[in-house]
Amino acid sequence: MASEATPRISAKYLDSFTNQIVRILGKVVSLRGETATIDANGSINLHLNRDAHLSLNNAVEVVGKVQPDLSVKVLQATDFGGNIDFNAVEAVVDATHRYKEIFYESND
Repeated sequence: MASEATPRISAKYLDSFTNQIVRILGKVVSLRGETATIDANGSINLHLNRDAHLSLNNAVEVVGKVQPDLSVKVLQATDFGGNIDFNAVEAVVDATHRYKEIFYESND
């Protein structure tokens, strides 16, 4: 059984992945009921599911579907705590898209 690729992205790649499932690592900057905002090299609004338990200022990895308004509907969220090197995260994101043939199928 093949699993669907979840390309690792940041805010600057959202518009290239509308209606697709992606993986994002960012810092939680606000929580408001069933929504949250993370900073993943830019601001991303999240629509949380009941299983998402985020903490303000912690890093979170989200697997979710990019909506037409460029928000993300969370399918799964994992709290990574407060000790994440976001420069390294951005380097991984950049490598993912520079060598996309390794990580995901692209239509371009």
